[in-house]
Amino acid sequence: MGRRWLLGLAAATGLMVSVSGQAVAAAQSTQPVDVNSFAGAYLAGRVAEVDNNLSDAIVYYKKALSFAPDNDALRQSLMLALLSEGRFDEAVPHAERLKSSPEVERLAGLTLAIDSFRKKDFKLAETQLTFAEESDLDALISSVVVAWAKLGAGDKQGAIAKINELSGPDWYGLFVSYSKALIAEQAGDNDVADRAYRAALDDVANGGAAPDAWLRTAESYAGFLARQGKKDAALAVLEKADEFAPGRLPIVSLRDRIMKGEPVARMVAMPSDGASEHLMVLASALNRGGGEPFVRLYLQLALALRPDSDQALIQLAGVAEQQQDSQRAIELYERVPASSPLKRVSQLQLGLNLADLERRDEAIAELRKLVDQNPDDMRGYLALGGVYASKEDYAEAAKTYDKAVEHLESKKFTMPGDQRGNANWNIYYQRGIAYERLKQWPKAEPNFKKALELFPNQPQVMNYLGYSWIDMDINLKEGMDLIAKAVELRPSDGYIVDSLGWAHYRLGEYDEAVRELERAVSLMPNDPVLNDHLGDAYWRVGRKLEATFQWSHARDMKPEPAVLAEVEKKLKEGLPPVDDKAIAGQPEVVPTPPAVDPEPAKPEQRSDAGPETAPVATIEPASYKVSRGQSLWSIAADELGNGSRYIEILNLNPQLRGDPGRLVPGQELKLPPAGN
Repeated sequence: MGRRWLLGLAAATGLMVSVSGQAVAAAQSTQPVDVNSFAGAYLAGRVAEVDNNLSDAIVYYKKALSFAPDNDALRQSLMLALLSEGRFDEAVPHAERLKSSPEVERLAGLTLAIDSFRKKDFKLAETQLTFAEESDLDALISSVVVAWAKLGAGDKQGAIAKINELSGPDWYGLFVSYSKALIAEQAGDNDVADRAYRAALDDVANGGAAPDAWLRTAESYAGFLARQGKKDAALAVLEKADEFAPGRLPIVSLRDRIMKGEPVARMVAMPSDGASEHLMVLASALNRGGGEPFVRLYLQLALALRPDSDQALIQLAGVAEQQQDSQRAIELYERVPASSPLKRVSQLQLGLNLADLERRDEAIAELRKLVDQNPDDMRGYLALGGVYASKEDYAEAAKTYDKAVEHLESKKFTMPGDQRGNANWNIYYQRGIAYERLKQWPKAEPNFKKALELFPNQPQVMNYLGYSWIDMDINLKEGMDLIAKAVELRPSDGYIVDSLGWAHYRLGEYDEAVRELERAVSLMPNDPVLNDHLGDAYWRVGRKLEATFQWSHARDMKPEPAVLAEVEKKLKEGLPPVDDKAIAGQPEVVPTPPAVDPEPAKPEQRSDAGPETAPVATIEPASYKVSRGQSLWSIAADELGNGSRYIEILNLNPQLRGDPGRLVPGQELKLPPAGN
């Protein structure tokens, strides 16, 4: 079960990876098995591709192609695998062979055009992007890339005209305006560029749908204004960007440079950079759960044009993490340029990926170095402490958080770009967890209270503190109130709902425990601890056959050794009779601990398959009140764990009428389940 130790940092800083108790299985190349037939090679390639082992897939597809060199479908699979692996030069000859194939002509033509961009043959690139039929997405890609090709060929008016003639669905607006602004700026037409930048920033609705494109526009526009000496106007644009997504590191870095009067380079320095930028922001907008292979393809094409694009590298690394390929993620993070404002984030992520590969000593060495380099950056302490905690070395984790608190309380440091004043709550929360695991409650409790002081009503902190009180048979009413409030705020968080059910169990309220634990298991059916808890509750209400089934199911999910031992004991002996002393603090057996997750993993990291074993409860949408400065993206990132899920909130709230710009402070929203 993955544990995510850097709560709240994903949206603000790009920290994305979990530190799990076990290694993340990387899709690494093995020595391919020798095959001697077309069918064998093709099927082996398909299996490798499905397993996300593109290196082996390429080997097998090449072998199959040697048996059937005229098989265009096979060549297409090989070309896609090569492009997705970033082996662009190897893919180009196959694209040349496939440029007339209707099924793949658009991708083949785009590949050839990118190759022409790299050779600065812009006129040839134009001819390679003319297709008989195009989808809306294909038309947007090809038209903008052609406009950049015209600019590269010296046809400035033709480039602007190509953008002006581009029409399509409403979602085109932001991408067209942003591209027009960049092209006009390159062409030296500042008036057209300024109007296009303004149009893009005013397109808040599409900005909610494509936040990276909108924020890149804001960053580019601020630099554009700064280079003209309009410092106040540039800072105003960055202020608007902060309202949209607080704490974005490139924005923080750019503001610092503008404030210091330092030179600000253009976002796009040449036509090939412009085409790369277009592919990158489109890939960002398309990045939804399940679409990782498609997104990876466009990001690799963007990198073919601009190999040092920090944004493309970071996003590709994120895709690798989603696909549980930590080794590939590490390789991509290593490529982020040292001059990038995202370099430190990439180094932190690299350390966390080392931990996911169970290379924890290397991870600790890397993260210690980063903490020493910048002891005032709280992200480093969170990452390092998280790795220690994943090793169950809570003493070292506590020492790490102690150092962080020492800096906080002596110098009042906060997270970079923090706008809310509460970003440091997680340091105290994690320190509280470390001391609680060390059974030093007098040291743990003040940290949980401090976290709540910094971030009132933070659901996970309320859950942890409330359950701990009940488990120790103290502050029973206050503890139950805290957990109930946490469930009210996060009704679809299986871990928090489990805590409420387990608290009822510990208080001897077994019927209530069954009700809540059934709901928890319906939310997180593949978690062994939740299933174990439900088995205990079933046993206490006399549903012993169902209890045995739940315990068996928990056992088959391969829980941690301590949990497994207790489950196997209960399968042999059941639970002993209830003793009054076993209620609220005096367990009849050593209980499995409550499934309290310091930070919930993103949905895609809890995708291990398994049958549902409890009745599926009807899950009502959660209610949420909008605060000042929030966007649908930030709400989705904070409450659902993934900013890309803003579209679900949009669809669930008809009062917004499909327009994220209608969001206002104080508005009541319905939120979808956090774990979906």
